[in-house]
This record gives sequence, structure tokens and C-alpha cells, in this order.
Amino acid sequence: MRCPECQHEEDKVLETRVVRDGAAIRRRRQCAACGHRFTTYEYVEATSFEVEKKDGRREPYQREKLLTGVMRACEKRPISRATIEEVADEIERELFRSGTVKAVDLGRRVMERLRELDPVAYVRFASVYLNFSDIQQFLDTIQEMPE
Repeated sequence: MRCPECQHEEDKVLETRVVRDGAAIRRRRQCAACGHRFTTYEYVEATSFEVEKKDGRREPYQREKLLTGVMRACEKRPISRATIEEVADEIERELFRSGTVKAVDLGRRVMERLRELDPVAYVRFASVYLNFSDIQQFLDTIQEMPE
């Protein structure tokens, strides 16, 4: 593992922990050259399902795309990165069982989670996902929110 500080390739593992209900391993490391401490995560690489786009194209699922969309919606909101990762984990667990998922279903699942998590993040995500074209669509979405 390359040190993010000095790029040296030798390090010492200080601590290893199983995280995310056994889906990942967290390792605390210390660089042998500069002593910088950093954390790495190991995941099982699963490319077992594809996303079917609206136009019928299929592409491999990319977790980073999901995380980027959710993080943008949650920007400057009191939602931790860990919570966002948990949302992605839940959605992935549901989707891995199906083999292929439609992009529309993936977006709806994200909207459902965000609706429960934070109303502002939900409206932000919905505005991009549903491609709002005017202020009335924002108002309609907000009025549909439970109080």
C-alpha cells in the first residue's frame, strides 16, 4: 500500500477490524518511511449486476456514481459519509440479488432512502433525477412531503 503522504510502498498494519456487517475490512496503517498513519478499506469486488439505462443500453454498476449523486444531494447537510455509505450498502444488497436493474428503479430506491433521511437532500436529488424544468415541480415535490 502506498503512503498518501510520501508515496513510500512499505507500511505496517497497526489494527485490523471487520466493518459493515462483515462486508469490508478496515486497516490502520503506518508508513515505514515517514510514520504517517492512514486507513484503508478492503471490499469484495462485485461486478455481478448491470444497470439498464432508459435508452436500453447496459453498463456495469459503479458504486462511485451512486455515492457521488447521494453526496451531492447531501452536501452541507448534517449527514455523515458513513451514513451515505450505509445507504449505498443497503441499496446494493437489494440490487445484487437481481442481476440486472433498471436505472429508474435504482433512482427510485435512492429517492426513498433520502426521503427518510433528509427532506432537503431528497428534493435536491429528485430535482436532478426527475429533471425538474420549473419551480412548480419543486413546489409540488415539497408539498407531497409528509410533515
